[in-house]
Amino acid sequence: MKETLRYLAGIAGPSGYGSNSTAEQVIQDYACPGPPHLTAIITGATSGIGVETARALAKKGLRIVIPARDLKKADELKEVIREESPKAEIVIFETDISSFVSVRRFCSGFLALGLPLNILINNAGIYSQKLEFSEDKIEMTFATNYLGN
Repeated sequence: MKETLRYLAGIAGPSGYGSNSTAEQVIQDYACPGPPHLTAIITGATSGIGVETARALAKKGLRIVIPARDLKKADELKEVIREESPKAEIVIFETDISSFVSVRRFCSGFLALGLPLNILINNAGIYSQKLEFSEDKIEMTFATNYLGN
């Protein structure tokens, strides 16, 4: 209980970070090596923590690969990142993490680029109060949060 209250108050925990820490603060001690670039795939990058993570890593010089359901949101994120980091390399794939076919298509597309995969951030997640199923006939929350990520 005490640790939870400390976290909610933004007080740094054993890691040195708290609930008020930003992605930039977390990665500030990590220097990225020169070429070849590090490549990070970030699922769920078009909202919430994923946006901040993609922005901060791009600012550090990482190549960002974004599998996104909503290409409009992904393009908007790309523009936001490019405003702050004009040289940022951002690759977007239309991908529905809840669909096995879509995930396989993403994997094939990524492998075809011939890029290294240095960092994988499985951030995509949903919660549905209604009982919904993916195109693969799997409960949507489970399909997205566990099988797709």
